[in-house]
Amino acid sequence: MVTGGCGACVVLVSTYNPKLKKVEDFSVSSCLTLLCSLNGCSITTSEGLGNSRDGFHAIHERFANFHASQCGFCTPGMCMSFFSALVNADKGNKPDPPPGFSKITPSEAEKSIAGNLCRCTGYRPIADACKSFAADVDIEDLGFNSFWKKDDSKETKVSKLPPYDPTKNVCTYPEFLKSESATNLDSLRYPWYSPVSIEELRSLLYSKVTENGASFKLVVGNTGSGYYKETQRYDYYIDLRHVPELSIITGDQTGIEVGATVTISKFISFLKEESKINFGSYGKLVSEKLAYHMEKIASPFVRNSASVGGNLVMAQKNGFPSDIATLFLGLYATVSLMTNHGIEKLTWEELLSRPPLDSRTVLLSVLIPFKKDQSSLQTHSRFLFDTYRAAPRPQVNALAYVNAAFLADVSHSQNGILINDILLAFGAYGTKHATRAKKVEEYLTRKILNVHVLYEALKLVKLAVVPEDGTLHPEYRSSLAVSYVFEFLYPLTNVHSSIPGGLLAGIDDISVEDVSGSSNDGCISQGRKQTLLSSAKQVLDSSSEYYPVGEPMKKVGAAMQASGEAVFVDDIPSPPNCLHGAFIYSTKPLAGVKGIKLDSNIDGVISIITFKDIPSGGANVGAITISESEPLFADELARCAGERIAVVVADSQKSADVATMTALVEYDTENIDSPILTVEKAVEKSSFFQIPCYLYPAQLGDFSKGMAEADHKILSAELRLGSEYHFYMETQTTLAIPDEDNCMVVYTSSQNPEKAHHVIATCLGLPEHNIRVITRRVGGAFGGKSVRAMPVSTACALAAYKLRRPVRIYVNRNTDMIINGGRHPMKVTYSVGFKSSGKITALNLDILINAGITEDMSPILPLGLINSLKKYDWGALSFDVKLCKTNLTSKTTMRGPGDVQGSFIAEAIIEHVASLLSMEVDSVRNENVHTFESINLFYGNIVAAGEYTLPSIMDKLAVSSSFFQRSKMLEQFNQKNTWKKRGISRVPIVFNAMQRATPGKVSILQDGSIVVEVGGIEIGQGLWTKVRQMAAYALSLIESSWADDLLKKVRVIQADTLSVVQGGLTSGSTTSESSCAAVKLSCNVLVERLTPLKKQLQEQNGSVDWPTLIGQAQMLSVSLAANSYYVPEHSSMSYLNFGAAVSEVEIDILTGETTILQSDIIYDCGQSLNPAVDLGQIEGAFVHGIGFFMNEEYLTNEDELMVSNSTWTYKIPTIDTIPKNFNVEVLNSGHHEKRVLSSKTSGEPPLLLAVSVHCATRAAVKAAREQLKLWDKLDGSASEFYLDVPAILPLVKTQCGLDYVEKFLEILLAQKSTN
Repeated sequence: MVTGGCGACVVLVSTYNPKLKKVEDFSVSSCLTLLCSLNGCSITTSEGLGNSRDGFHAIHERFANFHASQCGFCTPGMCMSFFSALVNADKGNKPDPPPGFSKITPSEAEKSIAGNLCRCTGYRPIADACKSFAADVDIEDLGFNSFWKKDDSKETKVSKLPPYDPTKNVCTYPEFLKSESATNLDSLRYPWYSPVSIEELRSLLYSKVTENGASFKLVVGNTGSGYYKETQRYDYYIDLRHVPELSIITGDQTGIEVGATVTISKFISFLKEESKINFGSYGKLVSEKLAYHMEKIASPFVRNSASVGGNLVMAQKNGFPSDIATLFLGLYATVSLMTNHGIEKLTWEELLSRPPLDSRTVLLSVLIPFKKDQSSLQTHSRFLFDTYRAAPRPQVNALAYVNAAFLADVSHSQNGILINDILLAFGAYGTKHATRAKKVEEYLTRKILNVHVLYEALKLVKLAVVPEDGTLHPEYRSSLAVSYVFEFLYPLTNVHSSIPGGLLAGIDDISVEDVSGSSNDGCISQGRKQTLLSSAKQVLDSSSEYYPVGEPMKKVGAAMQASGEAVFVDDIPSPPNCLHGAFIYSTKPLAGVKGIKLDSNIDGVISIITFKDIPSGGANVGAITISESEPLFADELARCAGERIAVVVADSQKSADVATMTALVEYDTENIDSPILTVEKAVEKSSFFQIPCYLYPAQLGDFSKGMAEADHKILSAELRLGSEYHFYMETQTTLAIPDEDNCMVVYTSSQNPEKAHHVIATCLGLPEHNIRVITRRVGGAFGGKSVRAMPVSTACALAAYKLRRPVRIYVNRNTDMIINGGRHPMKVTYSVGFKSSGKITALNLDILINAGITEDMSPILPLGLINSLKKYDWGALSFDVKLCKTNLTSKTTMRGPGDVQGSFIAEAIIEHVASLLSMEVDSVRNENVHTFESINLFYGNIVAAGEYTLPSIMDKLAVSSSFFQRSKMLEQFNQKNTWKKRGISRVPIVFNAMQRATPGKVSILQDGSIVVEVGGIEIGQGLWTKVRQMAAYALSLIESSWADDLLKKVRVIQADTLSVVQGGLTSGSTTSESSCAAVKLSCNVLVERLTPLKKQLQEQNGSVDWPTLIGQAQMLSVSLAANSYYVPEHSSMSYLNFGAAVSEVEIDILTGETTILQSDIIYDCGQSLNPAVDLGQIEGAFVHGIGFFMNEEYLTNEDELMVSNSTWTYKIPTIDTIPKNFNVEVLNSGHHEKRVLSSKTSGEPPLLLAVSVHCATRAAVKAAREQLKLWDKLDGSASEFYLDVPAILPLVKTQCGLDYVEKFLEILLAQKSTN
């Protein structure tokens, strides 16, 4: 089902206004846009801007060369979001920019993509590509790219950028369309009506169209369907956009009237033009605040379609947690309705209190009245207005935990500030609609504001803002409401600056004089504006030793990905008679399945496929892993919530999806044991998976002896880690096509086509040579398409086999999130002994890993976890790891499986030790970083002399990041600021990488062009790019001067399981280098064959070129194809990666919001095969890690069914959550004899470095708790606390203290009473 939350499908819509003779261009989410609403519009896609045949647009070229596209699935949408902003900026009245640039500003460029999601890049290079178009950008601040050389001057850099000429831009609205009047659609052919007047609208609503039970829907932008998933198909649609009264927007000193169909974007633009309209000082204040707040609603491409009225109606009818509803409530807004009795006017507050509007009542417009300016010296009255929101993302595309709008009329009196009148509106906190805190308003009205009055008012706020049962984080939301009122009113209290201890710092102070002053504006605005702009620095060294290997070349196909030409599975045109499938899954954790009933009213359903449809000789197998298989479908018993029960096959994807949403599964829970939903229950029931001995890590040292040597001990401390969803941009997808002779061709988005091939053949009971699995590229994977893609491919093939027709399955995001499984949750209990110096002498861990219902790849987890944990010298290390079998969806591999958790566990233990010793955490880390001897003891002598770079990396990073200087500055900041606290952390990683056997095949064609096939899959990690470079290098050993020409001739093609066998699994970060090694082996064979011929031709002709050599080889029947199978030697199969990061954050104690101020990374890539690709992997992995540690709340219900299963509720990082300053150095550590051309991997290890952000956040929270301790307002230790993962706003504020504001005021009251 569509959500409109990712931006991958953004296109440009252009409309023409014949009266104004003006084209309007705006971006929209195509998945939300109804086709009939585009009548008379022109649509521009990324391919319409430029393409490989006609030439790429400057946007495409800059995205490609700034390395801003990895898997490429999100890139066309990114390009169109930016292009929309570019086009509109160039229409503006700003001065003409220099040649090659646009009128867009760097800030506008970043904001244009703020709603688009990308899981791969980390956003920094995307931002740089966009900012490169801004005339006022500092060219020196733009990041690494393929255009510039190191010593290029500013002028040279500008000249090398692909030219952009706004006067020769793409024609977004062709001339021929302008001459064609956009006539209404034929209502006999299309159920679509577009009334042009109120009278016609009324006639439609009360005519035969809506009589006799016919269903209809009023539409404007249809964006509500992204939140409320509709299963109903309507008989008629009534488009309200052409009714003039509904599209008005006017304003003057008396107020603003906005029609219901005005889009949120247009309303914001109108509010920003207040300088051109005489709104008066009150109107200016209101319009500025509204515009600033509303720019945080949804994303630009949603705001461009979403209407103000639609948003309000969703709030009134459905309880949508709307910001606009709260803002308008806080401004005494009134509304006009068209009812069956005529036009009715009432306040917005009254409408909210009424029952939900019926389908024939239409919201026409909203009026925001303006207060008359009261700036006379007699009244000394002033207006205060401000708005508030705190959300999982600070800028865009996230619903607020609480939003608020406050309006106050205040004046100066002899004893302080008098509140003449006040309105406090709150919304989104867990009620049906926005409400006013009337008891608080009554209490404050006509009172002189002081600390005591404020303190008592805040007590009432807590009683007024009470979320309904079932609301997430209810105490946090109530506390947030208190913080908002405090922030609004505290600057007006009669607190004197003589109070010591920095109590006044951190709030935007507005003094009593500001309020009582005789300025003419009569209004006060408190500024809290945040900037989005980010900056970064990249340091990397390329090596020409193995040219072109080592060159920072742009990713293969990046421009093609940007233009939208890159073909993913779902881009393959559907064959004739193609059907579509969707999964029905269990919503119960353990229950018998008695039957499935489909809604008979849904058209197009062809069949329902269950385990009963598996052919004779086949097997109910959906995946085969290390030592067991997983059922494709539940049989009579569903064993977890989210288990696949059936596939509905229909003639369209929409019909299939709707059928599954409305399907009723009849369950039987009688005589069935209670499900095992926790690891504790699994232990009680002895429900475990076996860990093969070769995958179980070795213990180190004597734990008892180490504990005996310790000065201090921590016994049986506990921590827990939750799950995480992969959030690949392309969900699981497959196309299965029956072929001749009982064969099947399957196109799948998979990291493991070879195993998918085997599973499909097993399920269908066919020999494997009847199955052909093809994977060209994957739109993101992160481990989620290793095993979890297999059942999708198999179910699709089974449906195609049974129905003898092509079938495709594109799993919708909601279902994908539920059935995927995600990262492994775990419970860890540890005991640790340590010296007074901080040196740890012994560590024991009891680790319970929740593996879910089937084995999947869970047996590899312990090895990754312990290997990552061993980055510190623990003295003696003992552990007991159990894989718990529970009635949860099968947990699976996810970027750094086990390693991420192990790295966090290590840091949590180090921080616990530091807190008990009252030592700096960094000192304890340094005390326990490995020596060369200890690291070889812990990892089995795999680090050669001179290759242990971690200590030098730590030292170098301390200098380059100014770590110690910033730590001191940070202490001073925290002493001076009450409401903002900062923390900084330096963290090392050690990552144990493991190579796998991989095939390679190189073929030289008649014209000398070269085709390369490898077992590794291109999933965005740049595998094809590195392989291409390796092929060119290896073949250039015949003649080194041919390297550049050979590079142009190499094409890496899709994986085909009947062409290259034993392809294996693309995972573990090392498949790129293994594939390169396999290709090098193949090339070595070809070089051996061709070198003698080249020498012979040289002797005959004096010189020879590549085409001549290949032509002669063809004539002499020299074999020009070579296969290889790279099997790493046992001694070099495993190696260590090193890196370190310093991160600094700032937390807002009032809201719990964390801002990452700066992250600095140094990462050892050995001798990088492609520094640009590795840089992208480092940045992308780090930001992915920020998601796990800080953002991504994985929520389930009481049956462990995932409920945060949409872009609305699951929040991966966006451009506004990455570090404001992001600096990365790719360290070239020289020769590593046993590595592939001395290279090391980069795909997963940097994700572990993101724990530095969590550690820094913990340090900032500790500073807040120390402040409470200073006030004598904290029970217990300031440093001994556990900050959960992810450290979302509610958790950060909870650890700071949900009653922090009240304690602050109590201090003031106590000080006042003693004076």
